[in-house]
Amino acid sequence: MTTAGDHVININRALKCIKSDVVADFIRSDFRGLIVVANKVPASSDISIINNYIKNSFGSDVNDIQDARLPQSKLYLKILGIPYLMENTNTLMDSNVMENIIKASHIFNDIKIASKLHVCKVSPKSDMAIVWIDIWDSQNGSAAKRIINQSFNIGNFIVTIRGANMNPGIPQCKNCWKWGHTTFACCFQGSRCVKCNGPHKSEHHCHFGWCCKANPKTNPPRLETKQGELCPHTFKCINCKGDHQADSNNCPFWHHRFNREWHSKKYQEICEIRKNSICSSVNGTEL
Repeated sequence: MTTAGDHVININRALKCIKSDVVADFIRSDFRGLIVVANKVPASSDISIINNYIKNSFGSDVNDIQDARLPQSKLYLKILGIPYLMENTNTLMDSNVMENIIKASHIFNDIKIASKLHVCKVSPKSDMAIVWIDIWDSQNGSAAKRIINQSFNIGNFIVTIRGANMNPGIPQCKNCWKWGHTTFACCFQGSRCVKCNGPHKSEHHCHFGWCCKANPKTNPPRLETKQGELCPHTFKCINCKGDHQADSNNCPFWHHRFNREWHSKKYQEICEIRKNSICSSVNGTEL
């Protein structure tokens, strides 16, 4: 069996054949795939050598393996001057319409979109919109520099691409699944399941989740979820109490993830409901 160290030796041997001064230090794998760490930034010829070696060594089907590339960063752009109501139609500008427009523009050739586009009105009563777009780029931002300040047509409108700060959306914690703070800033001790809100990690739901355990006393009796099968049960969102898990894009909290005012108002309503519920319980106890 070929070890990671053997792969490093073979890659360096191949690089030496083209008289490259790039040397692979080590190789490892994670959720992103295989990562080769070298002593310097490789040129395109070096990347080609590494790419060919990986495809020949690791892939039973070469077409299923993506090409090797340098580390990428997510950069943030915005497109200004966009009509919110499309000309001569009653169609509102949305992410799907804008995505088709971008695909048809030569300016975005070889640009990789990192996430779903976000379209919002300039102001509540405005007929103009801003589109927020995230792209994958090299760490020196060469692709973004190429398209920033470029203009193109949408109908009779001339729109312009500008640089932007990080998208100001509201973060959702991947530990407790509440909105308004990041995972690293979470104060909850332990973890909560995104599906059932139980005190366990989401990937352990079928093992620890109450809904996946057999219970003959329920009506009808609940059967145990077999190992390897997905949980077939419906969930209650920890945020809106809807019939979906907490990270679902059907959740109203997700739909308003760019609206801090909405989130603040909603959490105030939840706090008031809890406060009134506690007061009622206390009063009932005193009676």
